[in-house]
Amino acid sequence: MFDKCNNKKTNNLSKKNRFKTVIITGTPGTGKTMIAKKLSKIVKFNVINVNDSIKKNKLSEGYDKKRKCIIVDVKKLNKAIIKIINNCKKNCCCSGLIIESHLSHNLPKNYVDLCIVTKCNLKELKKRLIKRGYNAEKVRENLDSEIFDICLVEATEKGHKCIVMDTTTPIKVSAKLGKIANLIKKFK
Repeated sequence: MFDKCNNKKTNNLSKKNRFKTVIITGTPGTGKTMIAKKLSKIVKFNVINVNDSIKKNKLSEGYDKKRKCIIVDVKKLNKAIIKIINNCKKNCCCSGLIIESHLSHNLPKNYVDLCIVTKCNLKELKKRLIKRGYNAEKVRENLDSEIFDICLVEATEKGHKCIVMDTTTPIKVSAKLGKIANLIKKFK
């Protein structure tokens, strides 16, 4: 995964093939990283894993012991990601970026061409979260987030063009990835 674009300039970005940014958001455990990796291979975009960027750029404001997670200032995070986006656009180092995180939908809509919201069957999501070692309280919190469509609601409120992707089974994922890739290629 990339925290920034490679610095090789490419001059193959015509008006038809302008730089594009795709964000992938969703409740933890719904398959954002998997979708980002697979989609990046199809559309040849670099991937930014926001959690890696938070660590690398020291954007953590501390640790919440009760919830067992880092505390992130979303405004600072957005500034750091926007800087990466602008650097990539300026240097023509890639044709686009895929930014994946349950926080990615907080980016302003003018930096985003498409928002993919990953969803998952609750039984499957619970299995995935337990496999990650989440405690019962954290599993419940994330299941509630999925039930109430928190990421989708927040992304919609921010004005993002959203596509919902069910990641419960690999068959559904494979079928939809090709359609999404074609959609991304058609963006002007």
